[in-house]
Amino acid sequence: MADIIRQLADKREAARMGGGAARIAAQYAKGKLTARERIELLLDPGSFEEWDMFVEHRCADFGMEGQRPPGDGVVIGYGTVNGRVVFVFSQDFTVFGGSLSESHAQKICKIMDHAMKVGAPVVGLNDSGGARIQEGVASLGGYADVFQRNVLASGVIPQISLIMGPCAGGAVYSPAMTDFIFMVQDSSYMFVTGPDVVKTVTHEEVTAEELGGALTHSTRSGVADLAFENDVEALMMVRRLIGFIPSSNREKPPTVPPFDPADRVDYSLDTLVPDSPNTPYDIKELIQKTVDDSDFFELQSAYAANIVIGFARMDGATVGIVANQPMVLAGCLDIKSAVKAARFVRFCDAFSIPIVTFVDVPGFMPGTAQEYGGIIKHGAKLLYAYAECTVPKITLITRKAYGGAYDVMASKHLRGDVNFAWPSAEIAVMGPKGAVEIIFRQDAGDPLKLAERTEEYREKFANPFIAGSRGFIDDVIMPHETRRRICRSLAMLKNKKLENPWRKHGNIPL
Repeated sequence: MADIIRQLADKREAARMGGGAARIAAQYAKGKLTARERIELLLDPGSFEEWDMFVEHRCADFGMEGQRPPGDGVVIGYGTVNGRVVFVFSQDFTVFGGSLSESHAQKICKIMDHAMKVGAPVVGLNDSGGARIQEGVASLGGYADVFQRNVLASGVIPQISLIMGPCAGGAVYSPAMTDFIFMVQDSSYMFVTGPDVVKTVTHEEVTAEELGGALTHSTRSGVADLAFENDVEALMMVRRLIGFIPSSNREKPPTVPPFDPADRVDYSLDTLVPDSPNTPYDIKELIQKTVDDSDFFELQSAYAANIVIGFARMDGATVGIVANQPMVLAGCLDIKSAVKAARFVRFCDAFSIPIVTFVDVPGFMPGTAQEYGGIIKHGAKLLYAYAECTVPKITLITRKAYGGAYDVMASKHLRGDVNFAWPSAEIAVMGPKGAVEIIFRQDAGDPLKLAERTEEYREKFANPFIAGSRGFIDDVIMPHETRRRICRSLAMLKNKKLENPWRKHGNIPL
């Protein structure tokens, strides 16, 4: 018995050491934590239950039979985040560069299967050089097994990916199918092919950071939701994100005891919208003054900034926020912003999170770049997402809601439950000047007459009352009572039930 216990202790110590002291030191030199240290920071202290510590790879080619470190380069198990169960896998770059083998993949698949059974989120801490070349097709099959589970888990349990080192080739596709991707600046990369291959094939000179670094993916490609300075900050933000979302699609979103009164008013909002319709203002000020304790967890803040998305709480309950941002491109919808918002709306719908939409949109972005890029199909993604969505939907029009963009932004016609407008709202097919130039084309040479017609159009349509007279706006409210009215509406909609017609699945315009 004593011999077995000693063997157990030795194997545990070998597993904890991963690739050895020298490789752990190299990990630290890059500003990176070890696989187990990351798990310790992510989960509540002492809550981690590790599985498959003694699993080894089964490859006997290319000298691999003499290298069988226990754990095979990935640490898996479950623990709690603020008392709620979370499954986690953490790839160990010190063992074969975190490369994925058949056994490595089976470990990841095991916790994903268990997470779906019990209804708990999966957090993947990715730090991998890709498929283990020595295993050939067996490692590729392992990736496919993981991909299949990503798809089956989509919309069933939240899936969160942290990119905490290099991720290349097949290693990037699993994170791409998860709900949220966080990256670490200067130490994490994502690309299908690395800089050397790019140079060989396309003759482009590009660094790893430029090709697939955290800033590239959080500002240019939109692949990553957020980028952080180091491992610790990224892990803390995942803990914060988990606090907003339910554990599975079988649960309601989490609530916290509210300290911010639901009937709080903020008179500073009465002067938020400028008198000039062309003067921008920051929609985030409205969000922060409306939600509980000004606590807004924004996602993709550096990408497609003309639309703002993120989580907040209203009277203690989680809501998803979607808002046009007049400070960027006047709040126009374009390809990037439509796709960004559509994916967020669909996540909220999948996990029963009510959506609050703040609208100030002059329309879709014009131009050849948008048309050639497919704005028609990409813009339709947001339209599809809102129309398909069955969770409580509350919409507030603060200023402009013009043309098709009015329809798209959670209008009453897309089954919006409660649609408010401020007195400053302008709901029309287009802006007064453009409309008059089309309607009264014959007066194009008479500036005075055009000005008179423009003012006439503005008086008729540059207000919320025409839409209100048709029931498309439920009420015109004073800005200072925005929080109170939204909280009341959410309370009323708490037990909303709405089902779409049965179908295998829709065909979203991808």
